[in-house]
Amino acid sequence: VIARILKKQRKHFETRIEELIEPSEHRVEPKCEYFGVCGGCSWQHLDYDQQLFWKKQHVEDALVRIGKLEIGKMEETLPAAKQYHYRNKMDFSFGASRWLTAEEIASADENINREFALGLHVPARFDKVLDVKKCLIHTELGEKILTSIRNAALKFNTGAHNELERQGVLKSLMVRTSDRTGEIMVLLVTDDLKEEADKEFMNFYDNVFAEEVPEVTEIMHGINNTRNPVFRGEPRVIKGQGYISEQILGIDYRISPLSFFQTNSSQLDRFIQSILDYADLSPEDVLWDLYCGTGSITLPASKKVNRVFGVEMSESSIADAKMNAELNSITNAEFICADLHAKNAPGELAKLPPPDVIIIDPPRGGMHKNLVSHLMEIEAEKFIYVSCNPTTQARDCELMSEKYEVKKVLPVDMFPHTFHVESV
Repeated sequence: VIARILKKQRKHFETRIEELIEPSEHRVEPKCEYFGVCGGCSWQHLDYDQQLFWKKQHVEDALVRIGKLEIGKMEETLPAAKQYHYRNKMDFSFGASRWLTAEEIASADENINREFALGLHVPARFDKVLDVKKCLIHTELGEKILTSIRNAALKFNTGAHNELERQGVLKSLMVRTSDRTGEIMVLLVTDDLKEEADKEFMNFYDNVFAEEVPEVTEIMHGINNTRNPVFRGEPRVIKGQGYISEQILGIDYRISPLSFFQTNSSQLDRFIQSILDYADLSPEDVLWDLYCGTGSITLPASKKVNRVFGVEMSESSIADAKMNAELNSITNAEFICADLHAKNAPGELAKLPPPDVIIIDPPRGGMHKNLVSHLMEIEAEKFIYVSCNPTTQARDCELMSEKYEVKKVLPVDMFPHTFHVESV
């Protein structure tokens, strides 16, 4: 390639490719028209087999080079069931400052509305939104939903919210889907309605949107009049029952608008099954599932053990987990709301029966040192560490290496065409 140096760092240069002289044999033509601009699917130009190879390499390098660990068996990356249209949740943003692509700038099209966009934030620019017609990793119905909402906003001249100038009301649009039932949830988040145009748009959303996109089963509206971009309130239900249903390994889940749920439903059965296979559970076992979320691992595991305890700091996730246990008539799963990074976490865990097996799936930052020390003292026979960040996983495994050895590692591709990888 011929590359232009944009920034000189201490150990590397940041560059932009000006010309591709000789393409790699592994390079393929990206399918998405927004590739290279939105920043989402940054590996779309890489052959899928090579994506799997490099995800395995990333996990192995982290464990061996960062964690300085010896690995008993490094398995091949578990490929995704679907390479496109696999995400069950997308958060789209409204923007009062539209990001123009190089092609749009070159076209000099005066009809482009530069003060409105519905799509995705471009990398490193919180104030710029790329107007997106469709997303190839989300539901195929997404294009129809985005088009309906966008056309209505432009028709009624309803503005996208501008936080700096405190103008405009449209903030975000979340779309969730169920792989098992085909249910589709749409949650529109706005500021307080101010202008007549805002009320006309909301009248469309309340009464006409469902007719334009009848496939949508759940339509909701939330008001967020704070500076925090994350909506945390109770949405108004316009159509439907306020949740959608999903299933993992025969367990039914109700997913409310703000619930955390793994975003690749089509890969979930194989992902969770691989975790349970590694755990090799028996009917006499006591299992701890730490950072359990809504119980996506806890509840399938409950079928194989004597008792299982799920621990999670999110009150809403614990509430959902308890509801899902009741929904499936599961009585041997207990859920505890506790911050595993707090100083009193070891004391909270000490109240539970000692575990035979521990499964842990922490956030990207990994485990707190206090928790690592406590788990080392407990000395459960088997420890299954699930991570979306192999580097912090490697750091934690190195801390535990004086008592544990790494027997097996399985990279799992939950996010095709991105560099993200799950490591079990």
